[in-house]
Amino acid sequence: MLSRCPMSVRPCSGVQIPPMTARVARASNPQGTTAMWVRDRLDGLWRDEDFAAWYPRDGRPGLSPAQLATVCLLNLSDRQATEAVRCRLDFKYALALELDDPGFHHSVLSDFRDRLAQDDRADRLLDLAPARPREAGLVKQRGRQRTDSTHVLVAARELTRLELVVEAVRAALEQLAVSAPELLDPLVTAEWAEQYGRPVRLCSQPRHPITRLTEAGGDAHTLLTAVAAHASDRAAVPALEALRQILVQQFIIDSRGRLRPRTDKDGFPPGSMQLRSPYDLDTRFAIRGNTRWSGYLLHVTETCDADGPNVITAVATTTPTRDTAAVPGIHTRLERRHLLPTEHLLDGGYVSVALLDQAERECGITLVGPVKASGQWQHKEQTGFARDDFTIDFANRQVTTSWVQAPAVAPYIAAHFRPRQCDPCPARTSCTRGQAARSVYFLPQHLHELQARNRADQQDPAWRKLYALRSGAEGTIAELALGRRARRCRCRCRCRYHGLSKTHVQHVLTAIAVNIGRLTEQDPRNTAYRPRRPTAFQQYLESHGLPRPLWWRQGK
Repeated sequence: MLSRCPMSVRPCSGVQIPPMTARVARASNPQGTTAMWVRDRLDGLWRDEDFAAWYPRDGRPGLSPAQLATVCLLNLSDRQATEAVRCRLDFKYALALELDDPGFHHSVLSDFRDRLAQDDRADRLLDLAPARPREAGLVKQRGRQRTDSTHVLVAARELTRLELVVEAVRAALEQLAVSAPELLDPLVTAEWAEQYGRPVRLCSQPRHPITRLTEAGGDAHTLLTAVAAHASDRAAVPALEALRQILVQQFIIDSRGRLRPRTDKDGFPPGSMQLRSPYDLDTRFAIRGNTRWSGYLLHVTETCDADGPNVITAVATTTPTRDTAAVPGIHTRLERRHLLPTEHLLDGGYVSVALLDQAERECGITLVGPVKASGQWQHKEQTGFARDDFTIDFANRQVTTSWVQAPAVAPYIAAHFRPRQCDPCPARTSCTRGQAARSVYFLPQHLHELQARNRADQQDPAWRKLYALRSGAEGTIAELALGRRARRCRCRCRCRYHGLSKTHVQHVLTAIAVNIGRLTEQDPRNTAYRPRRPTAFQQYLESHGLPRPLWWRQGK
């Protein structure tokens, strides 16, 4: 059993690999492994001094946090990772351990991840990770980067409305049975034992769902009332807080004072606020096109320069929101890591005219991506007079009509035509289909010109060739989601932890592991690698002047 007393860090600078470990590891792995490459070329990703602020100054000496962070990068379970540390020579080499070092208990890794999930420590861990490759000349500043996002499914099971309420009551009872069992004595009956004694599992069409939902809501209200009356200090229990929110979101008290389930007529809270599981209060339901999921959104940013490896520089795990809301935070993280790009390639979901202007002014970044097209029917049907067909005189503040800068439509400027101008016009049906006169809304001059320039650039072949580099981010998303199990899908890849903070820790560690894998694939400068020699048939083709496909690693 591990002790929960405070642990302190005793930093050990300049730790050397034990001679016996180095000799045996290099003899058994003459070509080296990924773990040995990290130790030799990057001198380890972290040092204990980097984690000193995370631990108290007093207390028993703890394990090396730099070693624990390195072990967490393995795409293994905690038990498998600790077994690898005990048995694999290359990991003893990377961690600078003696050959007879027994390692540590697997539960230490869980405690370390809990420490990582506090505050913004996971982001600070990623702040430190690119520093070593940058010092080794593998990552450069002010290059070109790209960003894409993917959905992340919650680790909890998908619940119907009835299952959600019943499971929320059961989760609260489970926690109260541990913290305050005396509160359950006057409440729990044989019916409660039958209803909440085990996890809920309902068929696709349960019997009397509304009646059972009403009964579960009444039980939840009774439980919360009893807890509030007898133990106010229990209100901070996470399961009770989840039950309270679910009760408010799914039920309403009618005019007769009765608690009943909400209907569409009563209205429900927006999906960005509704809880989807009593065990994960951060997950939300979202819809994007044909994709529907309950969970989070993962934004990944990586370099995409032609003369170096693609390194992930920023990872953001958020609740499902618009992609445009993530861009300022991504730039803030990159600026803190001294990795701001000159060109940032994004798809249309990330780009808006305001962000184009803000990124250029504040960070000196050129956003490369298509601005969303106009939603007017003239633009969709490619007929009539759209907004772009009007000539705007910013100097004289005229659009052949009145000019209004109302706060209600800011930052847009509104130009309202009068009925006496629109009604006699022979082209009125090509301009507006409403009964009222036409109104045109457009951006201030500098944003209007920026929008027009972006749409003109999209027709340039050079711009299209540059923007085509953005599609490579989808390969990185696939590597994270499927190869590294960053989200759940049909092949049972899934988010491993509950909660946004722990999920973000998983994504950060996964991104660092991907970076290490990519960097190790780069041929060292003193490599002895030579391209594969042509086969006998290929030599025959060359001797007869016949073209043959080149081996992809030859590069010539």
